[in-house]
Amino acid sequence: MTTATESPAAAEGHIDPAALVASVVPVQTRSERLTSFDPADFGTPTGREVNWKLSPIARLAPLFVDEAGPTGVITVDVQAPDAVEQLRLAAGDAPRGEHFRPEDLPAALAWTHETEAPLLRIPASVELDEPVVVRLTGTGGLAHAHVVIDAQPNSRGTVVLRHEGTADHAQNVEIIVRDGADLTVVSVQRWNDDAVHAASHQARVDRDAKLTHVVVSFGGGVVRVNPSVELSGPGAEGRLYGLSFADAGQHLESQVYLHHKGPHTVGDVLYKGALQGQSARSVWIGDVLIGPDATGTDSYEANRNLVLTDGARADSIPNLEIETGDIQGAGHASATGRFDDEQLFYLQARGITEDEARRLVVLGFLTEIVQRIGIPELETELIEAIEHELAEGAAA
Repeated sequence: MTTATESPAAAEGHIDPAALVASVVPVQTRSERLTSFDPADFGTPTGREVNWKLSPIARLAPLFVDEAGPTGVITVDVQAPDAVEQLRLAAGDAPRGEHFRPEDLPAALAWTHETEAPLLRIPASVELDEPVVVRLTGTGGLAHAHVVIDAQPNSRGTVVLRHEGTADHAQNVEIIVRDGADLTVVSVQRWNDDAVHAASHQARVDRDAKLTHVVVSFGGGVVRVNPSVELSGPGAEGRLYGLSFADAGQHLESQVYLHHKGPHTVGDVLYKGALQGQSARSVWIGDVLIGPDATGTDSYEANRNLVLTDGARADSIPNLEIETGDIQGAGHASATGRFDDEQLFYLQARGITEDEARRLVVLGFLTEIVQRIGIPELETELIEAIEHELAEGAAA
């Protein structure tokens, strides 16, 4: 970390206004935040930090403890085609750490306490016929993880991370999509109601490569999945989608960062959420940075939230920073509201009951994200999960 030292001018009683401002104004820009592998560099979050101010600090407190959790807290079952390489990586073993840099305390702790990070590698020019499914089932307690997903040049495949059961889980997912590769990563959170999960997903997408990254959060007491994607190579594409359904007492959060670094890159960010029940909460913060060398960039980010009942709250903050004037287009949007009365009236005027009309509106709203996943079995499961959430809300 950088430490402040007293300048000669200050020693003589003179104050440099620029230095004074720098010392008291917190870092706001996502690209300028501290990154470190040492947990001590971050300190314990207080809730006043820009990246923690909308998070429930007290409920996340188990993930701020600098100690290794017991073994066996989370059981891992991997179903993968034979072509997928599976290895274990100690700190310093490539490609672990090739791109990942912790930017908060749970991520630094997960890096420190994961002694052997699992690696899933899709070999060069291999196209997987079936997705890799990693099922993580928590049995209670503190658990750390650092997972590396490496899509070699011109490979194609899908990796699904499924989270179930309960745990206090600090998790890193490092994703490297090499030249010409096409990778989809789907993270599904269907934890029990008492689970606490903070995940940092960091990805680098190289020349003419494509990454589709999907976050689906239905279960868990507090779930905070923060994807960060760097489009580093010319022609790289990043498509970041999210789907959440928050019930009473749940806090579901994503802080999304898309960095257009290389020229002629394409970015598409769309997160949608529904909320029902007293104190249901969702937080979405989207940061897009178009760097000075990202000429010809085409980028758009949007967040939409549908509030179904009183007492629910959705926070949505889109940010866009552009450092070059030579782009194809860039924009951002955010909207949070209740049912569209005209839609409900239209459906009811055709003989559909109010409850059924509401169900159809919510399904239509959320299904747009479900259909982008590209795994029919998972899409069917998620539609059924949405139906279940709506039925529980109607019965409450």
